[in-house]
Amino acid sequence: MHKFDLRSFISCFFVLIFQSVYTEGTTQTLHGESPSKPNIIFILADDLGYGDLGFLGQQYIETPNIDRLAKDGMFFTDHYSGAPVCAPARSSFITGLHTGHTPVRGNSEVQPEGQYPMPDSLATLANIIKQAGYSTGAFGKWGLGFVGTTGDPNRQGFDQFFGYNCQRYAHRYYPGHLWENKLKVELPGNGWIQKTTYAPDLIQERTLEFIEENKDQPFFLFMPIVMPHAELAAPDDEILKKYRLKFGEETPHIGGKGADYGPEISIPGYQSQPYPHATFAAMVGRIDRYVGEIIAKLDQLGLTENTIVIFTSDNGAHQEGGADPEFFDSNGSFRGYKRDLYDGGIHVPLIVKWPGKVKPGSKSDHRSAFWDWLPTFAEIAGTEGPKEIDGISFLPALLGKSGQKKHDYLYWEFHELGGRQAVLKDGWKLVKLQVKDPSKMTVELYNLNADPGEMKNLSKEQPEKVIELDLLIQEAHRPNPIFKLF
Repeated sequence: MHKFDLRSFISCFFVLIFQSVYTEGTTQTLHGESPSKPNIIFILADDLGYGDLGFLGQQYIETPNIDRLAKDGMFFTDHYSGAPVCAPARSSFITGLHTGHTPVRGNSEVQPEGQYPMPDSLATLANIIKQAGYSTGAFGKWGLGFVGTTGDPNRQGFDQFFGYNCQRYAHRYYPGHLWENKLKVELPGNGWIQKTTYAPDLIQERTLEFIEENKDQPFFLFMPIVMPHAELAAPDDEILKKYRLKFGEETPHIGGKGADYGPEISIPGYQSQPYPHATFAAMVGRIDRYVGEIIAKLDQLGLTENTIVIFTSDNGAHQEGGADPEFFDSNGSFRGYKRDLYDGGIHVPLIVKWPGKVKPGSKSDHRSAFWDWLPTFAEIAGTEGPKEIDGISFLPALLGKSGQKKHDYLYWEFHELGGRQAVLKDGWKLVKLQVKDPSKMTVELYNLNADPGEMKNLSKEQPEKVIELDLLIQEAHRPNPIFKLF
């Protein structure tokens, strides 16, 4: 007769419990049911206006995949970009700082290729996510520092980068080369002369490969798509043919000297385009196709239920290169376009799909901005971001829970066109123009709750409100030695 050993029994009991829990957890992970960390895909269109999407009222362009994304997720009606142009918007996104604090506050160019580099001393978004156990990749347009500088995407936390390092080069859709990390990749048949390889399609192929390669581990995928930024260019495929048939003959856009591909091409230029409306529509349609391909890839790999898919734009609609935002009503009900601090330049569409977490077909009026993404993603990844930032996690709003913290105010500054500043608090928005020259500076005040189109300037009627908001502007702006506003 064996003697009962209580310690052995307890030991075996806990071993069995551990094995059961481990086996169950492993099985769930293998079957894609409940891994500990969700994948995150952030799709950032370039210069896509609020009114360029079908579900938001676009009459000429079809966006069925993006419309379905909105139906399957949550639409945020009050989301703002970090800036009205590319580089500072991205800087705000990855640092969690608004343009009064973020290091890169303008599209400062570096020759022959690249932009002013983001310093590598900050705890930026990809670095934080990477430390939380994520594989990280960026595919598309960077614009925050050339290869080998502190702003190199590999030094900003991205394991993989493929696309345009320089946003000036990203003006062109048939460039001579792209970058894969530190490797310069020549594009077959292009060479700035011929138009053979459409760069966005190649970038999309690499994007889908990244998802495939990282399907067994949590990943953060940043997709700063180049389209529909000028120039107007799209492959002659079924998408373009559909819109050429729809719009018929058009008035061509004629580019200036160096605009067209050939020996005398000017890299920052925009090519001539005989079918500007059809081509713009085809470019937006191509973004929609890419979104559909991402969703299909997630379905194919069994990753849909554990992946957050986010879609937004970096700023408002542009007017360069033959684009016609008035024709397409690209800014919707808002005033202004790219480079404006009116809502048409910074109020952007935002869709978030997260199966089982975010209610399908829902809307949120929570007011948020690009600098909120860093703390939001950090909380989702189960880690902490830096304390001294401007962003506030809006995960409670995403999950439809109470207790969501709100901003006291939102702030923007823009260093071109004489310098501009804006602040938004409790529906009141103050816009300052020509701030670099006090003799020319003007002040405009709008009540967005009653006047979302910013048509009635109330600055003379509400002088006390102007003073109140101007004090916030003074509080928000921190001088920057490189990007000087005054």
